[in-house]
Amino acid sequence: MNTTTVFADGAVTLSRAKPGHWRRALAVVAVLALAVPLAACGSALGAGTAVGPVPTPELHRFYAQKLDWSRCGKFDCGYLEVPLDYGQPGGKTARLALLRRKATQPSQRIGSLVVNPGGPGASGTGLAAGLADRVGNSALGERFDLVGFDPRGVGSSEPAIKCHTNRERDDDRLYRAEDHPPANEVERRAVDAKWEQYAKDEVAKCAERSGVDLLANVGTRDVARDMDVLRSALGDRKLSYLGFSYGTRIGYTYAEAFPDNVRALVLDGALDPNANPADELVAQEAGFQQAFDAFAAWCAKQAQCPLGTDPLAATAAYRRLVLPLLNKPLPLPDGRKLAFGDAVIGTDSSLYGPQNWEGLRRGLEEFAAGRGQILMAIADDYYGRNSNGDYTGADDARMAINCVDEKPNTDQAAELELSRRVLAAAPFEDPGYGPSSARSACAFWPAAPTSVAHQPHAVGLPQVMVISTTGDPATPYQAGVDLATALNARLLTAHGTKHTAAMDGDRCVDDIVTRYFTDLALPAQGASCTLAPPA
Repeated sequence: MNTTTVFADGAVTLSRAKPGHWRRALAVVAVLALAVPLAACGSALGAGTAVGPVPTPELHRFYAQKLDWSRCGKFDCGYLEVPLDYGQPGGKTARLALLRRKATQPSQRIGSLVVNPGGPGASGTGLAAGLADRVGNSALGERFDLVGFDPRGVGSSEPAIKCHTNRERDDDRLYRAEDHPPANEVERRAVDAKWEQYAKDEVAKCAERSGVDLLANVGTRDVARDMDVLRSALGDRKLSYLGFSYGTRIGYTYAEAFPDNVRALVLDGALDPNANPADELVAQEAGFQQAFDAFAAWCAKQAQCPLGTDPLAATAAYRRLVLPLLNKPLPLPDGRKLAFGDAVIGTDSSLYGPQNWEGLRRGLEEFAAGRGQILMAIADDYYGRNSNGDYTGADDARMAINCVDEKPNTDQAAELELSRRVLAAAPFEDPGYGPSSARSACAFWPAAPTSVAHQPHAVGLPQVMVISTTGDPATPYQAGVDLATALNARLLTAHGTKHTAAMDGDRCVDDIVTRYFTDLALPAQGASCTLAPPA
């Protein structure tokens, strides 16, 4: 679901984003150095961070603003002004990039449908552009203005989070800690210390290039506030919202803060707001192993499978294929080198849905023949790197947002235990270096968290809808079940192996979602859809 449009100062390739979990991405880039990922998953508004449905007088000018739309290809583009710090509404402001596709039947228009693809760090304007053709001839396209926004610090919003130059990003992806596993405890501690220094350096770059005031105010708490300002500026009395993956965190945070302002929410690929971040990461890693096993079973039935014909031996076969990259990255025609981290990220990225499996099979087949262009191209897409070598900045934004959305782990012993659990949960990713006690960048973040995991409490919220897929590798099925219970929402179960299901071509799911948004008709209790297997 890719499309290209023009926004602000240039052409941007826009696509429906994967939910990329920045610490998993860092892990496989830095897994060579034993930097173990933590969950880039959900937390909601915590004690002392509550926001109310009635704007204060100081916020009136933001709620009452009139959006200045301009033509942007076949869409309308604009900016929404919001306070950078809601505690100081008279201070600095931010501008959020907006993209709108107007309803095709204005006489039947219900209002705006706001969408967000996840990440965090992914472009909501990109999602709106990507969804426009898919929903254009449906009742959703006829009766809703489709509106995407780039959250604060993200994409074309201003100011944007900036931590790395393009060259630094390329170098980080190739960077290796040691050419061999640590031989003893002394060596392991030395490697862990190296990667903690690496994390500190990353934080210093972010603080210097983005500013601590921006880094302190990019969390979901503030995105939810922004979305209510957007609702008002769009002229909608109540919000209709479709959120995928991390976008579900935005949705349930909004629901808790502004329950009376909700018309309809669909939260697809849910993050469990009450989950322990460590347990959530382990569950996610197990989900990717499950998806890898499903890919291996499919691959074994194809005419050419580089992992062999025995799915039970696929993990070992995959590791034999990619582990040599730890010591000797593969040179590519463009002068770059495919490292172990990029090979694993290219694989992980392809496991988000069966529609990607043939591409992964071809990439592994090509790699087995000594070429790595396909796997590198998939990894580039994940990291947001275009053919000119420019990065979108989504990785920087993911890190910054997650670091203020959850309580950081500063305990090295707990980090070591988590590392053991992660390696056990996803053995196909294991580089063989053993567990690590190195703490992530969030342990050294210059701003305090603005959210904490807890059970959402949304008094007055109308019954909304959660979609959860049984074989979702990134957001496990049970997380959706738990979120639906917490919000008293109606759960739609999608049977399949992919991440998120709505508006992606499955008629069963799309019809249910469309009826809910247009008529507020919830699916029956226990409703389910079976997603089509890969062709």
